[in-house]
Amino acid sequence: MDSLYNKELAGWCFSQDSKTSNSNADASVVPNTPQNIQLGVATHKALSQKGVSYRRRKLVEEKAEMVLSNNSALRRLPTEILAQIFLYCIPEDGDGTPSPYQAPMLLTTVCRRWRELALDMPNLWRKLRLEIGHGDWQQRVYCYDSYLKRSRGRRLSLTIECHDTEWTELRSLIQPHINQISSLSVGFFFNCSCLVLADFRGLEELVIRMNGSDPESAVVRSIAQLPLNTRSLKLMDLWPDVEMLSDFNYPAWPSLTSLEISIDELDCIPCLLRLCPNLSSLTVVSIFVENRRAETCFVHAKLQSLRISGYKHLDWIGNVGLFDSITLPDLRAVEVHSSGLWPHEEFKTFLTRSQCSLESLILGGGVLTTAQQRAEYLTLFPSLKLVVVSRDLCLT
Repeated sequence: MDSLYNKELAGWCFSQDSKTSNSNADASVVPNTPQNIQLGVATHKALSQKGVSYRRRKLVEEKAEMVLSNNSALRRLPTEILAQIFLYCIPEDGDGTPSPYQAPMLLTTVCRRWRELALDMPNLWRKLRLEIGHGDWQQRVYCYDSYLKRSRGRRLSLTIECHDTEWTELRSLIQPHINQISSLSVGFFFNCSCLVLADFRGLEELVIRMNGSDPESAVVRSIAQLPLNTRSLKLMDLWPDVEMLSDFNYPAWPSLTSLEISIDELDCIPCLLRLCPNLSSLTVVSIFVENRRAETCFVHAKLQSLRISGYKHLDWIGNVGLFDSITLPDLRAVEVHSSGLWPHEEFKTFLTRSQCSLESLILGGGVLTTAQQRAEYLTLFPSLKLVVVSRDLCLT
């Protein structure tokens, strides 16, 4: 955020809290006159080039036009219905960045009734993105604090971008709400220190992103402190190899049920399955090269979904070795995106050995198979949903 936006945001938060505490406020319309609402819509249109979708902009414009009408049906809507409409106004693809031009903040600027209702709906304030160590922190902290207080104990979903060496500023802000945080996405940038994840005792979902290799040690130390109730972990920029994974014998990993991770080679998958015996969903990004390690066949009894994305050289025709080293009796869905020939015989032997009830098989992103090979999969599983994605068409 630039300094002008920060000042505007801080001013909005202060004005909204002032309006809420003013018992003599206008009973119908806040100091935002119809002309100011029109100005807000015009500003919203100007900011559309910064990521606001055309469809959402049009909805805001139409809503403002209805509010400006003295006979607006919205004025007569029951509070319960209006509250449901407010929930649908929250951007589905937004990251929670506070903005006076999007819900929930925008909803508080229309009229007194809308403001009071929005501030009385904790579920509108459950998602928030915070930037640490970048720009003027003091100009943003008041708004962040207002968001967190308005959540009133509801479970929180936070996105944190850390551009600083320490997390001191963040800790002081979120400490009163730390047990509410159930979903956390953290961006580690240069010179970041370790985040004490053990303090997040209510954490269920964690996403960690990295900018370069500089924060690697901080990330490794952070995930070592995962709370025991964490169930989902997404770690897409670390690229650990088998040697690094051998040190990941952390207490919380056996409790994970969903893992999305980038790995150095596919031979890391058996190691991940050993670390996470309760895993039901595994998504990996890797390089398709031959498994050079002699693995005994590892049986994982609970994995139901396996998604693999990566690529191998077009002129390499060897087996990847992965499917020779694992057995997955509860497997239900497989999705593969790669480049090159698919190890059909190895995969078919794996399916037969696992004796699973495969329901879905998606072969996309350049996986090269023949009609005969796909027919063999349908013979093994007559009710299989088989999807083959190519550059030009999708065959089911």
